[in-house]
Amino acid sequence: MTATERRASASLASIFALRMLGLFLVLPVFALEARKYPGGDDAAMLGLAMGIYGLTQGLLQLPFGMASDRFGRKRVIVLGLIIFAIGSFVAAAAPTLGWLLVGRSVQGAGAVSAAVTALLADLTRDEVRTKAMALVGASIGLMFALSLVLAPLLVDLMGLSGLFNLTGLLALSGVAVVLWRVPPEPVQHNNQPRGRLSEVLRHPGLMRLNLGVFVLHAVQLAMWVAVPALLVQAGLPQEQHWWVYLPAVLASFVVMGGTLFPLERRGYLRAVFLSAVGLIAVVQLGFLVQASGTPQLLSLGALLFVFFCGFNILEASQPSMASRMAPAHVRGTALGAYNTLQSLGFFVGGVSGGLLVQNFGTPALFLTCAGAMVVWLLAAWPMKAPANPARQAP
Repeated sequence: MTATERRASASLASIFALRMLGLFLVLPVFALEARKYPGGDDAAMLGLAMGIYGLTQGLLQLPFGMASDRFGRKRVIVLGLIIFAIGSFVAAAAPTLGWLLVGRSVQGAGAVSAAVTALLADLTRDEVRTKAMALVGASIGLMFALSLVLAPLLVDLMGLSGLFNLTGLLALSGVAVVLWRVPPEPVQHNNQPRGRLSEVLRHPGLMRLNLGVFVLHAVQLAMWVAVPALLVQAGLPQEQHWWVYLPAVLASFVVMGGTLFPLERRGYLRAVFLSAVGLIAVVQLGFLVQASGTPQLLSLGALLFVFFCGFNILEASQPSMASRMAPAHVRGTALGAYNTLQSLGFFVGGVSGGLLVQNFGTPALFLTCAGAMVVWLLAAWPMKAPANPARQAP
């Protein structure tokens, strides 16, 4: 990477990290703490308050991505982070569960993921794009693991409202990073023809990736409805779950770095991608076996490690491929569609996971997740990975 690419990757990854840390800090404690609010005994409203973020995020990713093509990436990112901060402060001041729902929905309206990834694509060359996207993915994974450790400690010190205030301050810190650390964006937005959403929807490669990111995050959220309970059944108290999560996440980054980047340079990106999809399908079958009998802690830890290996490879490679497949003048639109399906996957996964466990049991959840991964594998099989310029150079 050049110095500018390193600076762009690090600064934009830090924006994702600041924003996602704020989100993840709330999730491990939200369900318990929100019950203390007036109206918190309404389970349906509580679930909606928790999941509404993913819905509003999904609805607005595409408009924000299209706006970044027209008006520039940085303006859209700053606007989105400010909206996210306002939603955080509304949630912090919420006197009832209903107002907490309003704050969460406004948080989701700050849908900047598409604009951030589009700007990262603008500022990096194709041959280092996957590495840049992997840095973003690694920052998200680390924030998730860190939140599992910090959330119970911080909520004891400042309560749920304090966590939301902290989330708002982290978002405003992201604004400062955009203004003073992110390199200037290219001026291509003023010079290139305006693309249309129809260009994205007619692109088979992009649509396969959109299907994939929807399935991946639906499966991720759905399985997390049941995995914590399996760990408890295996004898690990909830406050110690990070003992399994953190090593699994960190070790998976090592595996990703040692496999994805070298194999991509050698032209094996398609094989690595499809293998990761198949690997997660196998993991779901492994969880099915565990849920059907007596869960074993060592087996669950091994399955989570393998899951994170596949998940991190896909998290790094999918947005990289989407940014390389999309024509430059519709890159923000393409990544907006991609992030829309990602956010809707979160929403659908959380809702369907709860319904499956409630009505059919935990084994049915993992069987459904495995089936969804197989469907994705079949749909992705005809894919052609974008050419790597590094291999084409004379």
